[in-house]
Amino acid sequence: MGHPFPIREIARQAGLSEATVDRVLNARGGVRESTVREVRQAIADLDRQRTQVRLLGRTFMIDIVMQTPERFSTAVRAALEAELPSLHPAVVRSRFHFRETGPVAELTRILDRIARRGSQGVILKAPDVPEITAAVARLAEAGIPVVTLVTDLPATARLGYVGIDNRAAGATAAYLMGQWLGDRPGNVLTSLSSGFFRNEEEREMGFRSVMRARHPERALVEIAEGQGLDATQYDLVRAALERDPDIRAVYSIGGGNIATLRAFEDLGRECAVFVAHDLDHDNTRLLREHRLSAVLHHDLRQDMREACHIVMRAHDALPPAGPTLPSAIQVVTPYNMPPQATS
Repeated sequence: MGHPFPIREIARQAGLSEATVDRVLNARGGVRESTVREVRQAIADLDRQRTQVRLLGRTFMIDIVMQTPERFSTAVRAALEAELPSLHPAVVRSRFHFRETGPVAELTRILDRIARRGSQGVILKAPDVPEITAAVARLAEAGIPVVTLVTDLPATARLGYVGIDNRAAGATAAYLMGQWLGDRPGNVLTSLSSGFFRNEEEREMGFRSVMRARHPERALVEIAEGQGLDATQYDLVRAALERDPDIRAVYSIGGGNIATLRAFEDLGRECAVFVAHDLDHDNTRLLREHRLSAVLHHDLRQDMREACHIVMRAHDALPPAGPTLPSAIQVVTPYNMPPQATS
């Protein structure tokens, strides 16, 4: 029963004699199982209290750097701010660096500025390109831990990744698509915001793999580089629909769903099945109006809490933990929307 505490301290916490605690710790026998549990609980309580002492009065300045549409950055900001009370007694202050689009050089300048200025940690959503890999290495050299959010950068010096298993999410979307289309004919439009985000690439691969295996008769029509923005997405979707009169379903990997639906409507076309990602404010409204079939969602609050915990562990403010598991993939329909989404 490993622990860093003196026997006297454990005995005081458990309300037992030092001799009894010594027998439990050294497995000498002659002790009831309930007493063994009391000693274990005392050690757990002492460890938790020690963690609270380490956190008390500490302030962690964390930078959140994201290239993403405003609807998702707004959701991330709200999730982090909702989780701040649960991080007490530590105080987490955040600086937000959000941009919807632009050259990679702008992102690397932001990351390099953070490396020079200093930070307790960076939570990062960025494209998987060599310039970002090099910038993350410079942050690591400066002693700043980096946690990737939603989309991973596995070849970098990042400390951890929080988010869903994106390949499994794409496979889930394909399963739903096949079930709901059934025997009806029609092709499927897959829409990525950019081919440089690993999460979107993995979702597309998972989707394509399952569709080829289970529904090889359906053609998949891909569009990309709309950046998830309605202004650019509309033209890409409309052009795809005009080229292929058999498109009747959409797997939206990268967003821009209001524009996608508008393109269908303007051409008088039906979208029989529409699977999207994330309960941001646009998708919440579209799902409530039954214009989306389902949204693959995950708990952003849990992701932000875990990202902050990884940063704290990097500074020895929390005890070590095992590897971070992927977030659970939730299939949300108009009939099982979370309470906060239906208000």
